[in-house]
Amino acid sequence: MGRFVRTPAPRRSEGWDVKRSDRIAETLEGLIIDGTFADGERLDEVQLAGRFEVSRTPLREAFQRLAISGLVEQIPRRGVFVRQPGPVQLVEMFEVMAELEAACARLAAARISDEALEEMKAINARCLEAVELRDTDGYYYENERFHAILYRQSGNSFLQSECQRLHRRLTPFRRLQLRSRGRLSQSMAEHEAIVAALEEGDAQRAAAETRLHVAVQGEKFQHLMSSLRPAAE
Repeated sequence: MGRFVRTPAPRRSEGWDVKRSDRIAETLEGLIIDGTFADGERLDEVQLAGRFEVSRTPLREAFQRLAISGLVEQIPRRGVFVRQPGPVQLVEMFEVMAELEAACARLAAARISDEALEEMKAINARCLEAVELRDTDGYYYENERFHAILYRQSGNSFLQSECQRLHRRLTPFRRLQLRSRGRLSQSMAEHEAIVAALEEGDAQRAAAETRLHVAVQGEKFQHLMSSLRPAAE
């Protein structure tokens, strides 16, 4: 089994209620992505419960969350095994995510409420603070709120649920790509462009800006794969 390194769980922004299982899941995400736990490796439930000083219940909840994001596979009577998506699968998932969110933005341009726009602006202000502090985790959790509003303001509950489902699948990789040099500032500018298009009611521009924000192409893809490379070696 890979060497376990105790890693402090990411700090969430003030106001978040962090379950113990969520903290464990986030720590395990990092250990899987950085290659501490290799693809195909079995996660020892007893050992991990001891390392985290928890009962098996929060650990099993963490495994369930990791299974949703596809980083582990739970096989009955055999255990929990690490599963890393390949580069082609990652690109395909981000392509679909970009199109789904672009559809949300296109619909939201005509449906978004003034209150939701003000909330998105407030989130962007907190994101800017996180950028200035180089607080990647703080930025990520505000970013989660930003996208949740976009999904909701599409006014299409089925589209919202599909976005939420794929978003959960891509969570560790969306978080990881924010750690690339310069990505926080770039993401911040993209947020502002999305809000400006929504405020003007420009559906096509809102969709285009959102698609650009979510899609992992070119330099963003190279940074993401470079970050994942240790796990594949």
